[in-house]
Amino acid sequence: MSDKTLKSISLVIMALFFLGFVYLTAKAIQISNKTQIGLDDGVYTNAVRGSKEIESKALELTSACKTELCQVQSLLDYVTGIPYKVNHFRANSPQKTIQNHFGDCDDKSNLLISMLHALKKEAYFVLVPNHIFVITPINDKRLSHLKGLFLDDKKYFILEGTAEGSKVGYPLHYRLKDISAIVEPFSNEEYHYEHIRFE
Repeated sequence: MSDKTLKSISLVIMALFFLGFVYLTAKAIQISNKTQIGLDDGVYTNAVRGSKEIESKALELTSACKTELCQVQSLLDYVTGIPYKVNHFRANSPQKTIQNHFGDCDDKSNLLISMLHALKKEAYFVLVPNHIFVITPINDKRLSHLKGLFLDDKKYFILEGTAEGSKVGYPLHYRLKDISAIVEPFSNEEYHYEHIRFE
Protein backbone atom coordinates (compact mmCIF):
# COMPACT_ATOMS: atom_id res chain seq x y z
CA MET A 1 0.00 0.00 0.00
CA SER A 2 1.38 3.39 -0.97
CA ASP A 3 2.05 6.23 1.46
CA LYS A 4 -0.62 8.27 -0.30
CA THR A 5 -3.25 5.54 0.27
CA LEU A 6 -2.25 5.16 3.92
CA LYS A 7 -2.47 8.91 4.41
CA SER A 8 -5.97 8.97 2.84
CA ILE A 9 -7.16 6.11 5.07
CA SER A 10 -5.74 7.88 8.13
CA LEU A 11 -7.57 11.08 7.21
CA VAL A 12 -10.85 9.20 6.76
CA ILE A 13 -10.43 7.47 10.13
CA MET A 14 -9.63 10.79 11.84
CA ALA A 15 -12.67 12.42 10.21
CA LEU A 16 -14.90 9.55 11.41
CA PHE A 17 -13.54 9.87 14.96
CA PHE A 18 -14.14 13.62 14.87
CA LEU A 19 -17.73 13.20 13.62
CA GLY A 20 -18.35 10.59 16.34
CA PHE A 21 -16.99 12.97 18.98
CA VAL A 22 -19.22 15.82 17.73
CA TYR A 23 -22.27 13.51 17.73
CA LEU A 24 -21.61 12.23 21.27
CA THR A 25 -21.01 15.75 22.56
CA ALA A 26 -24.30 16.95 21.02
CA LYS A 27 -26.16 13.99 22.58
CA ALA A 28 -24.60 14.71 25.99
CA ILE A 29 -25.69 18.35 25.79
CA GLN A 30 -29.20 17.28 24.77
CA ILE A 31 -29.41 14.86 27.72
CA SER A 32 -28.03 17.50 30.07
CA ASN A 33 -30.64 20.01 28.89
CA LYS A 34 -33.40 17.47 29.59
CA THR A 35 -32.13 16.63 33.08
CA GLN A 36 -30.58 19.81 34.48
CA ILE A 37 -31.87 23.26 35.25
CA GLY A 38 -29.73 26.12 36.52
CA LEU A 39 -30.83 27.95 39.65
CA ASP A 40 -29.49 30.83 41.73
CA ASP A 41 -28.09 28.38 44.29
CA GLY A 42 -26.75 25.76 41.85
CA VAL A 43 -27.94 23.22 39.32
CA TYR A 44 -30.85 20.85 39.90
CA THR A 45 -30.57 17.41 38.25
CA ASN A 46 -33.86 15.81 37.37
CA ALA A 47 -33.91 11.99 37.74
CA VAL A 48 -37.53 11.15 36.89
CA ARG A 49 -38.05 7.92 35.00
CA GLY A 50 -40.96 6.21 33.40
CA SER A 51 -40.75 2.42 33.62
CA LYS A 52 -42.91 -0.66 33.92
CA GLU A 53 -41.55 -1.14 37.46
CA ILE A 54 -42.67 2.32 38.56
CA GLU A 55 -46.04 1.96 36.81
CA SER A 56 -46.59 -1.43 38.50
CA LYS A 57 -45.69 0.03 41.90
CA ALA A 58 -48.08 2.97 41.41
CA LEU A 59 -50.91 0.65 40.34
CA GLU A 60 -50.24 -1.70 43.26
CA LEU A 61 -50.29 1.14 45.80
CA THR A 62 -53.55 2.58 44.46
CA SER A 63 -55.39 -0.65 43.61
CA ALA A 64 -57.95 -0.22 46.42
CA CYS A 65 -58.64 3.46 45.62
CA LYS A 66 -61.90 4.73 44.20
CA THR A 67 -60.98 8.45 44.14
CA GLU A 68 -58.15 10.61 42.86
CA LEU A 69 -57.50 11.87 46.40
CA CYS A 70 -57.06 8.30 47.65
CA GLN A 71 -54.64 7.55 44.81
CA VAL A 72 -52.48 10.60 45.46
CA GLN A 73 -52.50 10.12 49.25
CA SER A 74 -51.57 6.43 48.85
CA LEU A 75 -48.54 7.33 46.73
CA LEU A 76 -47.58 10.08 49.18
CA ASP A 77 -47.91 7.68 52.14
CA TYR A 78 -45.53 5.26 50.45
CA VAL A 79 -42.94 7.95 49.70
CA THR A 80 -43.09 9.53 53.16
CA GLY A 81 -42.69 6.05 54.67
CA ILE A 82 -39.26 5.75 53.04
CA PRO A 83 -36.66 6.91 55.60
CA TYR A 84 -35.09 10.31 54.94
CA LYS A 85 -31.35 10.24 54.37
CA VAL A 86 -29.30 12.91 52.62
CA ASN A 87 -27.81 11.81 49.33
CA HIS A 88 -24.75 14.04 48.84
CA PHE A 89 -23.73 12.90 45.38
CA ARG A 90 -26.65 13.01 42.94
CA ALA A 91 -30.37 12.42 42.73
CA ASN A 92 -31.17 8.70 42.57
CA SER A 93 -33.56 7.24 40.05
CA PRO A 94 -36.98 6.25 41.42
CA GLN A 95 -36.05 2.57 41.10
CA LYS A 96 -32.84 3.12 43.08
CA THR A 97 -34.74 4.97 45.83
CA ILE A 98 -37.11 2.00 46.16
CA GLN A 99 -34.16 -0.43 46.24
CA ASN A 100 -32.17 1.64 48.76
CA HIS A 101 -35.27 2.29 50.91
CA PHE A 102 -33.99 5.76 51.78
CA GLY A 103 -33.71 9.12 50.06
CA ASP A 104 -33.59 12.86 50.39
CA CYS A 105 -35.99 15.46 48.99
CA ASP A 106 -34.67 15.03 45.43
CA ASP A 107 -34.93 11.24 45.52
CA LYS A 108 -38.37 11.20 47.10
CA SER A 109 -39.76 13.90 44.78
CA ASN A 110 -38.42 12.06 41.73
CA LEU A 111 -40.08 8.85 42.90
CA LEU A 112 -43.39 10.53 43.76
CA ILE A 113 -43.67 12.46 40.53
CA SER A 114 -42.71 9.39 38.48
CA MET A 115 -45.52 7.39 40.09
CA LEU A 116 -48.00 10.24 39.60
CA HIS A 117 -46.98 10.40 35.95
CA ALA A 118 -47.51 6.62 35.64
CA LEU A 119 -51.14 7.26 36.67
CA LYS A 120 -51.40 10.07 34.07
CA LYS A 121 -51.61 12.79 36.73
CA GLU A 122 -50.42 16.34 36.15
CA ALA A 123 -47.65 17.23 38.59
CA TYR A 124 -44.71 19.62 38.86
CA PHE A 125 -41.55 20.07 40.86
CA VAL A 126 -41.31 23.22 42.99
CA LEU A 127 -37.73 24.27 43.66
CA VAL A 128 -36.96 26.44 46.69
CA PRO A 129 -33.59 27.04 48.40
CA ASN A 130 -32.06 23.67 49.32
CA HIS A 131 -35.34 21.80 48.88
CA ILE A 132 -37.79 20.43 46.33
CA PHE A 133 -41.41 19.30 46.61
CA VAL A 134 -44.25 18.31 44.30
CA ILE A 135 -47.57 19.95 43.43
CA THR A 136 -50.58 18.43 41.72
CA PRO A 137 -54.18 19.54 41.06
CA ILE A 138 -56.91 17.43 42.67
CA ASN A 139 -60.59 18.00 42.13
CA ASP A 140 -62.15 16.87 45.41
CA LYS A 141 -64.58 18.85 47.58
CA ARG A 142 -63.01 17.39 50.73
CA LEU A 143 -59.95 19.54 50.01
CA SER A 144 -61.83 22.81 49.52
CA HIS A 145 -60.90 24.07 53.02
CA LEU A 146 -57.17 23.51 52.42
CA LYS A 147 -54.86 26.15 51.06
CA GLY A 148 -53.18 25.55 47.75
CA LEU A 149 -50.62 27.06 45.44
CA PHE A 150 -52.46 28.93 42.68
CA LEU A 151 -50.64 29.31 39.38
CA ASP A 152 -52.74 31.93 37.65
CA ASP A 153 -56.20 30.63 38.58
CA LYS A 154 -55.46 26.90 38.85
CA LYS A 155 -55.10 25.39 42.32
CA TYR A 156 -52.35 22.88 43.06
CA PHE A 157 -51.90 21.01 46.32
CA ILE A 158 -48.48 20.58 47.91
CA LEU A 159 -47.15 17.06 48.39
CA GLU A 160 -44.24 17.01 50.84
CA GLY A 161 -42.35 13.75 50.46
CA THR A 162 -39.91 14.31 53.32
CA ALA A 163 -42.41 14.81 56.15
CA GLU A 164 -43.41 11.41 57.51
CA GLY A 165 -47.17 10.96 57.49
CA SER A 166 -47.81 14.23 55.64
CA LYS A 167 -51.14 14.71 53.90
CA VAL A 168 -52.16 16.17 50.57
CA GLY A 169 -52.31 19.94 50.96
CA TYR A 170 -49.19 20.37 53.08
CA PRO A 171 -48.65 24.01 54.13
CA LEU A 172 -46.18 26.18 52.25
CA HIS A 173 -43.21 26.83 54.55
CA TYR A 174 -41.50 29.22 52.14
CA ARG A 175 -42.22 32.70 50.88
CA LEU A 176 -43.52 32.87 47.33
CA LYS A 177 -40.43 34.82 46.32
CA ASP A 178 -38.30 31.86 47.51
CA ILE A 179 -39.65 29.72 44.67
CA SER A 180 -36.77 29.44 42.20
CA ALA A 181 -38.67 27.48 39.56
CA ILE A 182 -41.68 25.29 38.91
CA VAL A 183 -40.62 22.54 36.52
CA GLU A 184 -42.45 20.08 34.28
CA PRO A 185 -40.58 16.89 35.16
CA PHE A 186 -40.41 15.02 31.88
CA SER A 187 -39.56 17.93 29.56
CA ASN A 188 -37.54 19.67 32.32
CA GLU A 189 -39.01 22.98 31.17
CA GLU A 190 -40.09 25.72 33.54
CA TYR A 191 -43.82 26.21 34.04
CA HIS A 192 -44.61 29.78 33.04
CA TYR A 193 -47.32 31.65 34.92
CA GLU A 194 -48.27 35.29 35.34
CA HIS A 195 -49.57 35.21 38.90
CA ILE A 196 -48.84 33.02 41.88
CA ARG A 197 -50.48 32.96 45.31
CA PHE A 198 -50.96 30.60 48.23
CA GLU A 199 -54.43 30.69 49.72
